[in-house]
Amino acid sequence: MFVRLKRSGPPGAVREYLQIVESYREAGKVRQRLIATLGRRDALVASGALDDLIRSLTKFSEQLRVVERVRAQGLQAHAARAWGPALVFGRLWEQQGLPEIVARLARGRRFDFDLERACFALALQRLCAPGSDLQGAAWVRTIECPGVEGLALHHLYRTVGGFLAVHRAELERELFLRDRDLFTQTLDLVFIDTTSTFVWRPEESPLRRRGYSRDRRPDQPQVIIALAVDRQGWPIAWDILPGNTDDRTAFTRMIDTLRSRFAIGRVIVVADRGMLSQKVLARLTGAAEAPFDYIVGCRLRQDATVADEVLARPGRYHAVDGRASLQGKEVHVGGQRYIVCRNLDEARKDAAARAAILAKLERALAQGPKAVIGNAGFKRFLTVAKGSVAIDRAAVERDARLDGKFVLRTSTALSAEEVARAYKSLWRVERAFREVKSTFKVRPIFHHRDDTSTGHIVACFLALRLEVDLQRRLDERQVDVAWPDLMRDLTEVRAVELTLDGQRYRLRTDLRGSAYHAFAAAGVRPPAVVTPLGPVPAVSPPAGPPGVEVPASW
Repeated sequence: MFVRLKRSGPPGAVREYLQIVESYREAGKVRQRLIATLGRRDALVASGALDDLIRSLTKFSEQLRVVERVRAQGLQAHAARAWGPALVFGRLWEQQGLPEIVARLARGRRFDFDLERACFALALQRLCAPGSDLQGAAWVRTIECPGVEGLALHHLYRTVGGFLAVHRAELERELFLRDRDLFTQTLDLVFIDTTSTFVWRPEESPLRRRGYSRDRRPDQPQVIIALAVDRQGWPIAWDILPGNTDDRTAFTRMIDTLRSRFAIGRVIVVADRGMLSQKVLARLTGAAEAPFDYIVGCRLRQDATVADEVLARPGRYHAVDGRASLQGKEVHVGGQRYIVCRNLDEARKDAAARAAILAKLERALAQGPKAVIGNAGFKRFLTVAKGSVAIDRAAVERDARLDGKFVLRTSTALSAEEVARAYKSLWRVERAFREVKSTFKVRPIFHHRDDTSTGHIVACFLALRLEVDLQRRLDERQVDVAWPDLMRDLTEVRAVELTLDGQRYRLRTDLRGSAYHAFAAAGVRPPAVVTPLGPVPAVSPPAGPPGVEVPASW
């Protein structure tokens, strides 16, 4: 049912009538039925009868009745901005001392914008709405955060390239020293790992180089990121290296950084497979000023000493962490100490995966040797002799001896159980990389220059510090919540600006889901539900051109 405007009469004397019409379907066709004619349009408007009719009809509509009441009370809503993330992470940002550190590093330099707010906005964007700086310049308009409303795109560009990239080393050192005082932690274990992230630029540069791509984008140049965290997963240091840097060189660079930039004394460095070489180990233990102990994973198949001697040594396994599924034993070969670990759960998975491969291989062999040639998954279980292809049973047995096992090489005096537990904690740095590359979308990088690319990565790690800080506080409160759910609930805490009877107010929406836990963990008291902001500012009418009077009703 709707109102139709009906025109009738000769040209020059057309009259308009308002009619109420109903649509209905008959024999598959849409037809219209006249319900009533309200009268001539001009007469209804002139007499006010049309307005009276509309007001009368609103009495029977809940939505329109609310609108009428809002208008009658002078209530008008203007904007609704995300408020929760800025409140929670803003408190963590302050407690980590970042406003003071940024101000100290920027001393003597002139910025025509609030540099500290720009740094915080870049980190907050990585947490809430990862994207380019162009997207970030628009995103800051959607959040309730003092000091960011005046930020423009060129301010963000100048922050990443002219400050974060330039002062990266000083920023890391200042944060490290403050962390030691703030959290009073004993730095005994340092976990180091590397990853790569590609750049959307075909041209190479001193930083952007092509190399082994973990992103499976060998066509694009990349940068290498090395990260060191402590046993709680707290980021200690990060390094940004050319994309063609191998893992061992990156590992060595990080060791040098820990010694020189942070003056870290004797610690135990924990690293994954691929970092191990005699040169790297000598670099770790040979420095007279700060020798480091190490726990490093070994390659089971590529390392002949491990495959032929370490794994062949007999010995009794002992449970690790009181779990019968994870076991370890100590082996000494050639003056080196190894810890052989066996995970019974993983052993069963490895055996099942191998059985599936062998079953598929036997079916393929039944079709002839051509069916298996060139299959990388079958290659290690095959033997070729005199033109025939068969399953290598000796290779199958050798592979079975590795089920669920990993071998660690260490220079420490820790027990086998302690070494195994320390290495298993390497998941903390791996988790940090997953968060940096997925949650914060550090990849791909769209910046044209090396300095802005570096600043972009520094902003990502500032965001990582905020995330790790909040996650640690939630763990202490035994609050288990998925990070995407937490961010969704925080974003739903909004600030609604409205005016009522000439006065401005800010309303806070309710805390739902896990938002309350985030506020409590960060030590933030939720703002009042209603905050008065003062009277609506008077707006002067625009000045008209000379000789033209602006109407008083403007």
